[in-house]
Amino acid sequence: MAKKNYDELAKQIVASVGGGQNVRSLIHCATRLRFQIVDRSKVDKERLNQTEKVITVIEAGGQLQVVIGNAVGDVYDAIIEKTGVKAGEAEEDGNKKKEKNLINLFMETIAGIFAPILGAMSGAGLLKGLLILATTLGWLTADMGTYRILYAAADGVFTFLPVFLAFTAAKKFKADTFVSVGIAAALVYPDLTAAFSAKEALTFLKIPVVLVSYTSSVIPIIISVYVLSKVERGLRKILPEVIKNIFTPLLSFVIMVPATYLAIGPVADYAGKMMAGGYMALVGFSPAVAGFLLGLIWPAAVMFGLHWGFAPIVMNNIAQYGRDTLFTITGPNNFAQAGATLGVFLKSKNKKVKDIAGPAALSAVLAGITEPAIYGVTLKYKKPFFIGAFFSGIAGAITAVAGAGAPALIGTSLLTMSAYIGVGFAGFCVACAIAYFGSAIVTYLFGYSDKMLLDGTPEVSAALGDAKNESITAPVSGKVIPLSEVKDETFSSGMLGKGTAIIPADGMVYAPVNGTIITAYPHAVGLITESGAEVLVHFGLDTVKLDGKYLELKGKTGDKVKAGDLMIEADVDSMKREGYDVTTIVLITNTDNFADILPTSEKDIKAGDVILNCISR
Repeated sequence: MAKKNYDELAKQIVASVGGGQNVRSLIHCATRLRFQIVDRSKVDKERLNQTEKVITVIEAGGQLQVVIGNAVGDVYDAIIEKTGVKAGEAEEDGNKKKEKNLINLFMETIAGIFAPILGAMSGAGLLKGLLILATTLGWLTADMGTYRILYAAADGVFTFLPVFLAFTAAKKFKADTFVSVGIAAALVYPDLTAAFSAKEALTFLKIPVVLVSYTSSVIPIIISVYVLSKVERGLRKILPEVIKNIFTPLLSFVIMVPATYLAIGPVADYAGKMMAGGYMALVGFSPAVAGFLLGLIWPAAVMFGLHWGFAPIVMNNIAQYGRDTLFTITGPNNFAQAGATLGVFLKSKNKKVKDIAGPAALSAVLAGITEPAIYGVTLKYKKPFFIGAFFSGIAGAITAVAGAGAPALIGTSLLTMSAYIGVGFAGFCVACAIAYFGSAIVTYLFGYSDKMLLDGTPEVSAALGDAKNESITAPVSGKVIPLSEVKDETFSSGMLGKGTAIIPADGMVYAPVNGTIITAYPHAVGLITESGAEVLVHFGLDTVKLDGKYLELKGKTGDKVKAGDLMIEADVDSMKREGYDVTTIVLITNTDNFADILPTSEKDIKAGDVILNCISR
């Protein structure tokens, strides 16, 4: 049932970005679909923003980012399966690359490398935290087999991080995937890691090798794979076709592994130490100021997807010092945005606001996923966002002064708190509590009022409580059938609301009520009445695929209409010839606001006749 709903959503999203042919490639992170678009002028951002289950749409890091929330993986799978959009990153031509500024190019590269492995790193980091908790409470000891096996699972991801990064970097830079992984394996090869630990003096062709520790490292393998991509292209141009497939990998290994050990690795390691040292010096100079500023700007960084740019610093900190404080300082922001969203949830009496704010607040505080809270609630009403940012800054200052850190890259949430046990843990807990409860209380008292809903937002400007009695007229003439007989489970199951359906006699679709248009597509129009009923008229099944063909929309979002005004004019005969079912659905999408929705008992009906009666509570 849910899968079918995601299939429809996938089609709507792809249609709004200009169709599958307008998508160069697609990846996703924890909450966002990240599109690379061919022609931005073909993207209908307004339509995307109005699509149900789309929290918001932003352009950042050279990508069109469609924020979905926790269901992003299922929506991504549906897009790849049902629309023909290409998964992963696509290679761009030189002109397109030149058009991008360095910041966008950097952010896009970092996101492409780190986003695919974020789940594995977060899971391993959480497991590390649980093991710390278990040993602290005396449930396990470090010499127990159970502990050692579980720790191998937790620490293996970070110890062999260069292997994971080699895989994703190869996809990003278009290098041979398994040669890239082979280079990473050479960097963490046991014999050479033992040589580093023993401080052996090694040479390669009598050239001294500067041995460094590549386990858990980030920068050396990324640079190495980038250079590999250039070497491979050069080799393919000069090698004869008959030996190309064998000698390209051979020469790549012979060139790149020594080059990484002799030059790329030591230089990148030195750069990494300078970067880590610079960050530590900045925080050490004034922990309170640095922590406050980092915490304050972090919500904006998340909003624009710029937080990915800090991932290499975080991983480099872990490699150099065994722990990171940067993401720890910014971690309480999750609690701050969760608290601000909770404040909105507690203050609002509007069911629609509560339906969005409740799950978003829970997702932020339990899982550390703040995008639904930011885009769906706090940023929408502005004051809660800035209140959350302020308390994020205060919490960041407390965390920095306490010196709290974590041994892994992990999102901050109630479920992951154990990962921070150690130096500064008590201060970190206090910071998170202040961020959460401070944001919630101040938002409740000063940051939100249901009066904000009346400020030009037609979807909620009508009702702040249960809706009144309402009669809905037929938008088309034709034969009435029960909703359960509609050949689309999304509608027939009632998951989108109660209502009825009509097999239309013609393609003239009229407004069924007096009200305001809140969503307007060629195949579907949503309206809200002054008394609070939200009515959806959906012409045909799967007609979103037509992308407006044979359908002429007569209004737009925000328009006031009267019952009987023409909304859609459809070429029914042409649609039927192409195999489309033109059954027209009439739904009350806020069914829960009413005691009951009663369909007419008439079998044949004319446009303008009463078809539904909404009974108030």
